Amino acid sequence: MKRLFAVVAGMIVVCIFKQAYGQSPAQAAEGAQQYAMLGEFKLQSGAVLKDFRMGYRIMGNLNADKSNAVLWPTWLGGKSEDLLEFIGPGKVVDSSKYFVILVDAIGNGVSTSPSNSASQPKMKFPKFTIRDMVESEHQLATQVLHLTRLHAVMGLSMGGMQTFEWAVAYPDFMDVTIPMEGSPQSTSYDKLLWTSEIDAIELDPVWNNGNPAGPLTRGIALEEEIDSMNLTSPGYRVAQTKTENFESFIGEMRKNSRSEAGAVSDQIRQREAIMALDIPGELGVSLEQTTTRIHSRMLVIVSAEDHMVNPIPAVRFAKAIGAPVVTLDSPCGHLSLSCISVGPVVAQFLANPSSVQSQTLKELASH
Repeated sequence: MKRLFAVVAGMIVVCIFKQAYGQSPAQAAEGAQQYAMLGEFKLQSGAVLKDFRMGYRIMGNLNADKSNAVLWPTWLGGKSEDLLEFIGPGKVVDSSKYFVILVDAIGNGVSTSPSNSASQPKMKFPKFTIRDMVESEHQLATQVLHLTRLHAVMGLSMGGMQTFEWAVAYPDFMDVTIPMEGSPQSTSYDKLLWTSEIDAIELDPVWNNGNPAGPLTRGIALEEEIDSMNLTSPGYRVAQTKTENFESFIGEMRKNSRSEAGAVSDQIRQREAIMALDIPGELGVSLEQTTTRIHSRMLVIVSAEDHMVNPIPAVRFAKAIGAPVVTLDSPCGHLSLSCISVGPVVAQFLANPSSVQSQTLKELASH
């Protein structure tokens, strides 16, 4: 009986551990979706996310001294699955050299979000911030993966915003930070964009003050038109869409514009998090004064024609700490990272930060 009791007790302990922390990395296939159950997660506002679950994926192996971990959170609406294509030998982050942690940011529909929360569904889901995303990721790294340090944090767009926040909130936790097309502070132009998109969604007659009776179409179509206008640049759109083909271009966009109520709530809450981004404001200092907290070696990557995330605060931040800036010169705008390869520069900086200098990368091929 004692032996049976010991076996049962052991099984209970294992079950509790799995519920608290999710499947251990060693048990999951490389790159497989995993979840960490973090219980009640308190936001910076004081509100609490109930039954908080964080999605993540792991690729590569942790070295003996645990010094090769790289954390990469998702962009607006992105999933950790979307990041898999950038990881592996010869890619942006070489998983034969680094232990790569791809993280699903709060509100992306994989981690706890308005679309999947049973207790706080849709617009009952509390507002959260970019800092809240970082705090949840820090819990994942320390409490679940038992890391005391990261080699690098990196990300693009909203992932780049999280990278700036990581650099300030946990300055001694990583050696290297690489924000790509991110920002430490949303400008009035950024806020105008996100406000316009949220307004477009909420003007949909189906929205019903956050309690839609069915999928949204008209509001989503308008939001996507605004998004498309800002995602690249005037030069890109004119080159890609001939005037005589405009009606078919816009017609196709409207025909495919449709989103369920939960997913719409995800979009709104993540956009609100971006709008609230103001690292200097959090600390009550100027942007330049914020940089005195930075201890990591930072590489800032911006797009000169980015109409979605204003590059000026990121460039100012880099200048204040003397960090190299890689400027992408392309009409692709916020999509410049898909038009110009930065993989070799990122790989070089991860391996030897002092070897990378400020430079401008021009688009070589037409897109």
